[in-house]
Amino acid sequence: MRGLRGKGVVVTGGASGIGAATVARFLEEGSKVCVLDRDPRGNEAIQKKHPALSGALTADVRRLPDVQAAFAEAVRLMGRVDVLVNNAGISVRHAFLDITPEEWDRVVGADLTGVFYVAQTAARHMMERGGGVILQTASTNGLVGHRYYADYNACKAGVIELTRSIALELAPQVRVNAVAPGYVLTPMQRAEYTDAMLDEVNRKIPLGRHAAPEEIAGLFAYLASDDAAYLTGQVFVIDGGETAGGLASR
Repeated sequence: MRGLRGKGVVVTGGASGIGAATVARFLEEGSKVCVLDRDPRGNEAIQKKHPALSGALTADVRRLPDVQAAFAEAVRLMGRVDVLVNNAGISVRHAFLDITPEEWDRVVGADLTGVFYVAQTAARHMMERGGGVILQTASTNGLVGHRYYADYNACKAGVIELTRSIALELAPQVRVNAVAPGYVLTPMQRAEYTDAMLDEVNRKIPLGRHAAPEEIAGLFAYLASDDAAYLTGQVFVIDGGETAGGLASR
């Protein structure tokens, strides 16, 4: 991709899953990369896997002081932050009637409030520098209804509208877009499936399979690059055609 070499990139939730694949992709593109993740062991593991990482910083995105301190350290380590991949989040499978106030607060804190904290912190730095790119991980769950993830779905819908709104306010200096994956076969996701369950889900997807984390990472790299210089305020669905047909595809 054009224009990524030497850029400073922060990836939240970068120690595993889509985040880890995104870290690897930006390193391949010649970017400088810092991970922000709440898991110290995961941070240690990804630093060992990718010695070229500028840093793997422990931070809980639900805590604004954590975010501000980690972001300041990322700036110190890389000299600047040109790209944010705002990816950290959690999901808990439970029926709507069973969600407790504590569970609601936990999911909203990570998946919406944390996204806001990180985006605002990065945006202030980028506006001072005169430019940058903010990319946020949404989900097809924020576009259509899904059972058993009401809190997660509400947050992802919020991420989509947050993305569109701040894209208007930060233009033209900072571009802001969201990526909305469907089913992605991360190691954690695969561990939850039996072979029969995996086959059942795959049969709902027109392309007949889950996405690989590396495919989501490739879209992030493109949207961060100079090749995407005219894209802002958009939500890019990457779901193998799952949501293309509505009822016709279910």
